[in-house]
Amino acid sequence: METAAAIRTGGLYSPPSTPSAAASAPMRSLQGFLRFQPLRTPLRARPAAGLPSPALRCYRQVHASANFWEKQGNFLSSRSVPAERPLLLPGDGYIRDGFRRRERREAGDDRKNTQTCGAGVAVPSAGDSGSVAEPQKFLGVEVTTLKKIVPLGLMFFCILFNYTILRDTKDVLVVTAKGSSAEIIPFLKTWVNLPMAIGFMLLYTKLSNVLSKEALFYSVIVPFIVFFGAFGFLMYPLTDAIHPTGLADRLLDVLGPRFLGPVAILRIWSFCLFYVMAELWGSVVISVLFWGFANQITTVDEAKQFYPLFGLGANIALIFSGRTVKYFSNLRKNLGPGVDGWAISLKGMMSIVVLLGLVICGIYWGVNKFVLNDPSLPKSDRKKKKEKPKLGMKESMKFLLSSRYVRDLATLVVAYGISINLVEVTWKSKLKAQFPSPNEYSSFMGDFSTATGIATFTMMLLSRVILSKYGWGVAAMITPTVLLLTGVGFFSLILFGEPLMPLLGTFGVTPLLAAVYVGALQNIFSKSAKYSLFDPCKEMAYIPLDEETKVKGKAAIDVVCNPLGKSGGALIQQFMILTFGSLANSTPYLGGILLVIVLAWLAAAKSLDSQFSPLAKEELHREKVSKAAAKEPQLVTSPPEASGGPVEKKAPEETGNGSALSNGTALQVDAAADDPSETSAPQA
Repeated sequence: METAAAIRTGGLYSPPSTPSAAASAPMRSLQGFLRFQPLRTPLRARPAAGLPSPALRCYRQVHASANFWEKQGNFLSSRSVPAERPLLLPGDGYIRDGFRRRERREAGDDRKNTQTCGAGVAVPSAGDSGSVAEPQKFLGVEVTTLKKIVPLGLMFFCILFNYTILRDTKDVLVVTAKGSSAEIIPFLKTWVNLPMAIGFMLLYTKLSNVLSKEALFYSVIVPFIVFFGAFGFLMYPLTDAIHPTGLADRLLDVLGPRFLGPVAILRIWSFCLFYVMAELWGSVVISVLFWGFANQITTVDEAKQFYPLFGLGANIALIFSGRTVKYFSNLRKNLGPGVDGWAISLKGMMSIVVLLGLVICGIYWGVNKFVLNDPSLPKSDRKKKKEKPKLGMKESMKFLLSSRYVRDLATLVVAYGISINLVEVTWKSKLKAQFPSPNEYSSFMGDFSTATGIATFTMMLLSRVILSKYGWGVAAMITPTVLLLTGVGFFSLILFGEPLMPLLGTFGVTPLLAAVYVGALQNIFSKSAKYSLFDPCKEMAYIPLDEETKVKGKAAIDVVCNPLGKSGGALIQQFMILTFGSLANSTPYLGGILLVIVLAWLAAAKSLDSQFSPLAKEELHREKVSKAAAKEPQLVTSPPEASGGPVEKKAPEETGNGSALSNGTALQVDAAADDPSETSAPQA
């Protein structure tokens, strides 16, 4: 039985207008033009709602008229694909939302059982009127996108709201506790926080291999919610019973006052545990849980459009949470004598943390239940990232020393981490001296958080203007310049407070209070400059590098510079405290170290700018050339049997269902790029 195969154009090919012209065209040339190549890729069995999708149809050939075959029957057919079940089987009738079984017609026709295969477009139902419905929009954004972005924004707001409350509260607990001071913070970060963070990530890695994504999310966030609720209502009221105050006093008598920080970790161990859990909330719940979930459900286009808005929303959460901390801290003023006002304030703030934690879990459950199961939503199209090279400490140091560009970039990262720690711990020690009461300390921290949110929000709006008008070099030098000016003012007030007392008295402030305010301004402006300028400039510096330097340089900085910057300041302070006896005695030396580090930071930023600007210009020039080349028409050589010579052909437009088609051009399935070892039989 002879079998002929041809492609049905489905409206893409127009026949001759007169029968004579049609009859004069040889059948062989038409079949040569509408040739059928083996289909290498499987058909999509279920198109998106309302969109046409290519389908392979098979008819019984009855007779020819004007060199075109007429069809009888309308059922789908395919031949089996090797090593896998075909998506379409004989007798599967195509409908708009899926496939339905239909009995195969058994015809006892004596005519030749010649089959013609055609690739056409499935026609939508009568209710669709043959057109694709325009997606619904609200404020210029598709409603389907808002179903994901709005819940993510609310979740991010709640997480950041909680983080601000926890960050302010943890400092109040460990700094103002009896028998403790700000000297505990360097020891706490190095010997408690870091080991627990490493242990938590190892546990998280183990759980991620055995639990589903939803179960992993709840397994991580629920212990945080339970702990913060238990701390506010159970652990803090029982601090006198659970803290080994007597043992800590005996150890301090033996070791001496210079070991006040390490001994205080034992003395107020429950407060230290709260400190670590609050730090982990920022690194785990924000970085791992939220951003992992957001990257999982959003597309690249949605991320480019809405992720910057999440940064602005974070600062709005900072403003409101600062006001909340301020409100609960001032409750002490309305209470009678003998009432522990800080305990009541702590219960109120932990109640909010627990409530918003439950709201976060509810939003996560709702998104997974009602949003991600909606088939009309666009799915995440992110491809799996290439695995970064895992450089050891030795390889990382060798790579950092081999490249001046990467070495300067590493200096920026290390200098920021050390500088901000040197000033922050010293400032918190003066803050306790000015506000010894937990409620007063917490009230000031609420104002501090609100001011930080406002400053960062404003700097984010200005950062684009600064980068576009003044360039990368000026933007990169703003953060160290702010740190240098405010740092010099802060340490000058500490070291030369007494000579400046008459001058400051005219303004109604003491040198201590002036140092607290200047230190607060230093922290506010340095953090806002870091979030709005330093971080974008640091990431921009990687762009013009070649692929190998970019990947290896980022891996080396992650291995060496980030931990060195975060723990470097703490290690310097620990050495100074143990050497000179206290943080106050080591203040002049800390000021000198800060000056040297910031000057090295400015020199590295200037050196990096001289290397970055030429590379950035070259990168911009290459992008312009590639875009211009992409717009030029491309010469495509047709096979000898289809065309007599080269044909100038523009890149086809891509239709909604992913097929590259151009109007008036016959649909062809080209298998030239496929594996030649495959069979040449038609496949569907």
